[in-house]
Amino acid sequence: MLDALTVAVSVAALALAAWCGFAAYRDQPTKDWHFIGMAVVAVLALAQLVVGVVQLVRGEKAEEGTAIFVAYLLGAFFAVPAAGFMSLLERTRWGSATAAAGAVVLAVLEVRLYDIWWKG
Repeated sequence: MLDALTVAVSVAALALAAWCGFAAYRDQPTKDWHFIGMAVVAVLALAQLVVGVVQLVRGEKAEEGTAIFVAYLLGAFFAVPAAGFMSLLERTRWGSATAAAGAVVLAVLEVRLYDIWWKG
């Protein structure tokens, strides 16, 4: 998998987590700008999903197995959109906290994806 893409997704997710976390700290709900940030992070996660699937189709193998790798790729792709949807339902500071938590989950999944692909 592309190391640069994994780092980009991780950094973007952590930046989004800090931004939404700061909004929760200031007792603010998620706003349109937060959702634009979530969309950017989701597009990066989609790019990673595409790259991962293409590499699997080309015959490359994840060290810990294809099924677990694909499961983590899908989880990473859906982490931020799911948190964004939940933050739409909760239009208080807790919506911002939920979006921040989803972004942290994505960053953790990125570390695990790297480990699954490059174990050794």
